[in-house]
Amino acid sequence: MKFEGKAHRYGRDIDTDVIIPARYLNTSDPDELAKHCLEDLDTEFVHQVQPGDILVAEENFGCGSSREHAPIAIKAAGIDVVIAKSFSRIFYRNAINTGLAIMECPEAVDGIHQGDKVSVDADTGTITDETTGKSYQAAPFPPFIREIIEEGGLVNRWKKRLSV
Repeated sequence: MKFEGKAHRYGRDIDTDVIIPARYLNTSDPDELAKHCLEDLDTEFVHQVQPGDILVAEENFGCGSSREHAPIAIKAAGIDVVIAKSFSRIFYRNAINTGLAIMECPEAVDGIHQGDKVSVDADTGTITDETTGKSYQAAPFPPFIREIIEEGGLVNRWKKRLSV
């Protein structure tokens, strides 16, 4: 799996209440959630993000509650992959379950700046800041996680397998 897009850079401890504020949890519609993604942190995010863009964050991304709405909102907003120094454990699993690619790579986070063009080869774990030409190495996705992400999440993967 390969991704390429503009980097949207944020700090540490971005919790699920910031990713999708609780006042919008009355829906599970991805398109509606996307309209409010990160609005309490960055009111311009939803107006600037383009399909395929990449979110870059510091430590403990996705901390807070266990709501699956957060990775759904990020993905629906147009983000293909999140690169962070670390993720909260439950967000990590929710992201995979909903088909949002995430990668831990502290060195990449330190080197990538807001607006940089970034490419990711998830099969090899290579993250390249195309703006600076620097490359970083993350762990590649194991085959079963790659399958889940490629098929749009765990539920979609099982629907496909059960219909065969």
